[in-house]
Amino acid sequence: MKQVQAVIFDWAGTIVDFGSFAPTQIFVDAFRRSYDFDITLEEARGPMGLGKIEHIRTLGATPEIAQRWQDQFGRSFTEEDAQEIYQTFLPLQIERVTLFADPIEGVLDAVNGLKAEGIKMGSCSGYPRSVMEALIPAAAEKGYKPDAVVASDDLAAGSRPGPWMALQNVIELAINDVATCIKVDDATSGIAEGLNAGMWTVGLSVSGNEFGATEAEYKAMSEAEVAKRRAPAEAKMKAAGAHYVIDSVADLPAVVQAINARLAKGDRP
Repeated sequence: MKQVQAVIFDWAGTIVDFGSFAPTQIFVDAFRRSYDFDITLEEARGPMGLGKIEHIRTLGATPEIAQRWQDQFGRSFTEEDAQEIYQTFLPLQIERVTLFADPIEGVLDAVNGLKAEGIKMGSCSGYPRSVMEALIPAAAEKGYKPDAVVASDDLAAGSRPGPWMALQNVIELAINDVATCIKVDDATSGIAEGLNAGMWTVGLSVSGNEFGATEAEYKAMSEAEVAKRRAPAEAKMKAAGAHYVIDSVADLPAVVQAINARLAKGDRP
């Protein structure tokens, strides 16, 4: 009987960094330091999940940002601008990413419970390898040690929304059927990645980028406010094609059970 063999997690907003603030704030800072140009935190969140250089290119092509850039500098945003901002972004991200390495509440219990069932833990990220080399040991010190880690610049084919990072996890984890894998992500590009790889996909509606609050802010919210902020995040994940949407990875074990039941009936993603 087929059962789930592996879960492939995103990092920021999924496993660590409630609200996905480590990358988003640094995009704001990098634009400002490189060119004294302002983007908002909300704008920075827009392309979340892409590789970071592609994220910067996408921001520069966003109509509102592109127009402000034209107004401020009298020219269009260029690849040279993207590279300049990326060179500012990268050391800032390496420096600060370890400050956001705390596992999201409930994650370690869920992950360790799935591991006890024999399920392998893969991971991939929009972070490049140089950032992951800082984050991996910081997260390990706090108890999170996935079986595989793939960074956004590891593969010549590219990163999200293509399937390549997810499929590299399949190779490294020696999984014999992608239909027994689950991709978990807080960004729509990560959901697309999982779908393109032929996997079950689970979107996160509270712990990550779409909800966009710190853990302290979330815990201070009323149930009505949480529901109000959850609804558009959940709708966005469903529109992206997520098979399931949950608040956080803490809720994942029940989804794994549901997928196991569907696999047993012969269902595929």
